Amino acid sequence: MTDLRETAMNSKAWPFEEARALLKRYEKAPPEKGYVLFETGYGPSGLPHIGTFGEVARTTMIRRAFEVLSDIPTRLICFSDDMDGMRKVPDNVPNPEMLREHLQKPLTKVPDPFEEFESFGHHNNAMLRRFLDTFGFEYEFISATEYYATGKLDAVLKLACERYDQVMKVMLKSLREERQQTYSIFLPIHPETGRVLYVPMKSVNPTDHTITFDDAEGREWTLPVTGGNVKLQWKPDFGARWAALDVDFEMYGKDHSTNTPIYDRICEILGGRKPNHFSYELFLDENGQKISKSSGNGISIDEWLTYASSESLAYFMFQKPKTAKRMYFDVIPKMMDEYHQQLRAYAGQDATQRLANPVFHIHGHNVPASDMVVPFSMLLNLASVASAEDKDTLWGFIRRYAPEASPLTHPGLDAAAGYAVRYYNDFVKPHKVYRMPSDVERLALVELRDALKDWGGPMDAEELQNLVFSVGRDRFDPLRDWFKALYEVLLGASQGPRFGGFIALYGVIETVALIDQALAGDLV
Repeated sequence: MTDLRETAMNSKAWPFEEARALLKRYEKAPPEKGYVLFETGYGPSGLPHIGTFGEVARTTMIRRAFEVLSDIPTRLICFSDDMDGMRKVPDNVPNPEMLREHLQKPLTKVPDPFEEFESFGHHNNAMLRRFLDTFGFEYEFISATEYYATGKLDAVLKLACERYDQVMKVMLKSLREERQQTYSIFLPIHPETGRVLYVPMKSVNPTDHTITFDDAEGREWTLPVTGGNVKLQWKPDFGARWAALDVDFEMYGKDHSTNTPIYDRICEILGGRKPNHFSYELFLDENGQKISKSSGNGISIDEWLTYASSESLAYFMFQKPKTAKRMYFDVIPKMMDEYHQQLRAYAGQDATQRLANPVFHIHGHNVPASDMVVPFSMLLNLASVASAEDKDTLWGFIRRYAPEASPLTHPGLDAAAGYAVRYYNDFVKPHKVYRMPSDVERLALVELRDALKDWGGPMDAEELQNLVFSVGRDRFDPLRDWFKALYEVLLGASQGPRFGGFIALYGVIETVALIDQALAGDLV
C-alpha cells in the first residue's frame, strides 16, 4: 500500500489531483470530527437523472482516490433538499390537478401523486435511494426536512439570525435592485397554509432567534427560526449546510460556479470552513445545447442503460469532467468499446498506468476482466447483416467465432449482444443507406469474393484482414477509400469494423453471399 500511495501522489489522473488538494486541507492535523466528509446535493422536485449519477460517480472517484492517499476515514452523504417548496407541477406525474392544490408547500408535505409514499418528497427520495443503490454507491442519505425539524440545523440557523446583516450583505450584492427590496435569507413556513413564503422580513431578532413578517393577507406573524418553522433560501442554504455538517468536499455544475464565492463566504460567516469544491462542465445534446431536465433534451439514464452498461456510462463520466461533452446516443458504442479496451489493458499495466486508467476509478481495487471477445461495434455490424431481432441470432455467430464463449461464461458479452440488437434496431437500421459499387469497386469486390471462395486458411482475423488489404492495395489510393466502399456497399454505413475481423465473425461463406447480394443490387 505504501508503494501504491507514493505512486498515487504523482498520478496525473484528475481524481488524484483533487484528492491531493483535499489531503492538504488536513496536512497540519486530522479532522476533529474524525473523518473527511464528501457531499452531493439532490433537488427532489423530480426524479433522479443522469446528472445525479454523474455527480455521485465522480465524487466517489475522488473519494476512492483519497482513500488510496490517506488512512483518514471518509463519508459520503447525499443531501436531499426535500423541504423546498414545490414551484410547479412536473409534466411526468399522475394526478397533476391534485398537485396544483399544494404548490409552494414543502415537497415532504405534498401528497404523493403515485399514492405509494407518505409524500411526493418521500417518493422522490425513495427513487433516489433506489437509483443510487442500483449502481452500488456507498453513501448515507440525509433529508433536509428531518434536519430542519429535529433541530440538527438549529445552531447554524440561530447563528444566521445573529449574523443576519452579514449574510444579507453578501446576498444583496448578487441581486438586482428590485429583488433586493423583498429578499430575505429566511423562508418561513406559513403556520396555517403550510406553504413556503417568499416575503420580506419586518424584523429579525438575534436574541430570541425569531423572525417577524406579514403574510399575503397582511397578517403579522412571528416565528422561531428553529424546529422546522423556517428554511433558508437555496444559496444561503448551501453555505449553511457546509458549516453545519463541516463538509470537506462538494462538486457541482458550471452553472453554480459563479455562486461559489457566495456559498463560501456564507459558510465562513456561519462559523464553518469553506470546503474544497470542483466545478464540472455541463453535458450537451446532439445539437450542442445544454442538457436540461425540464426540456428533456439529451439522453436519460434509462435510455443509456437500454443500450449499454452502467460501467460505460461511468467511463463517459470519467472523461475530462472540465470539458463540455456531447452526450447523445451516438457516443454509446464508442464508450462501450473504449471501456473494455481499458479493462483489457489494465491487466498488463504497472502501478502508474493502472492509477491513470479510468477503470481503476470506476471499480477501485476490484477491476474485473473483460469478457468481450467481440467488440461492441462488431456486434452492431453483425446485428446489421444478420437482421437480428434478438441476441440469440448473434450468439449463433459468436459461438462459431469463439467456441469457448457462452451466455453463462461471458455474461458481459451476453448483455452487450442484447444492447447491440436494441441499438441497431432503434438507431442504425432506420438510417442505413446502401449504394451500388463503382466500376473499380465492383472489380475489387469480385476479386475479394473469389478469393474468399477459395479461402483455405484459418478463420483468423489478421490473415483475413491481410487478404482484404491485398485486394484493395493496388486499386485504391488512399486505401481507406476501399474500406469506405466496403462499409457503404455491404453494410449501408459510412464507417465500420476491421473487415477481416468482421469476416472471421460473420463467416467466409456468409460474406461471399453478402458480396453477391451487393453486386446484384439486392441490398440497395
